[in-house]
Amino acid sequence: MSATIATEPLTDEAFAPFGEVLEAAGPPDKLINQGLCGRFHDRARLDFGAEGRAGISIFRAELRSLPYRLDMMERHPEGSQAFVPMCAHGFLVIVAPDADDRPGAPRAFLTAPGQGINLHRNVWHGVLTPLAGSGLFAVVDRIGPGANLQEHWFDAPYTIA
Repeated sequence: MSATIATEPLTDEAFAPFGEVLEAAGPPDKLINQGLCGRFHDRARLDFGAEGRAGISIFRAELRSLPYRLDMMERHPEGSQAFVPMCAHGFLVIVAPDADDRPGAPRAFLTAPGQGINLHRNVWHGVLTPLAGSGLFAVVDRIGPGANLQEHWFDAPYTIA
């Protein structure tokens, strides 16, 4: 029997324990380019460890649908990961607090169009899960030596509805 997790909207406050919401909400921090461009400055804490560096990759993920079966979560102990959609569609974000080196109770967020996320280093999360659009994302994450992936498979999967 699997537990069902209801999705919730992605907000700064709700997502704060896991990372930052990336969006151009509210007034910009400053205007640049002769006042024609609003800059929303320094919106994410990027962390790549002592031996890593930032890299930008492009991911193309297959579209998924709700209800979604969550049977595995992963984390990256050596670096943060930012996901910026390259289309105007929202996506599903699943995160969990750490509970003795395994995921605690998962939470599921639905992003609004135009929102991206930055996952802090070592945060348990589901895989990239676009629900519409092209599935194309720019991803800023750690490039460097060493193992940077841990997976946890659940004995009983969760259903995200």
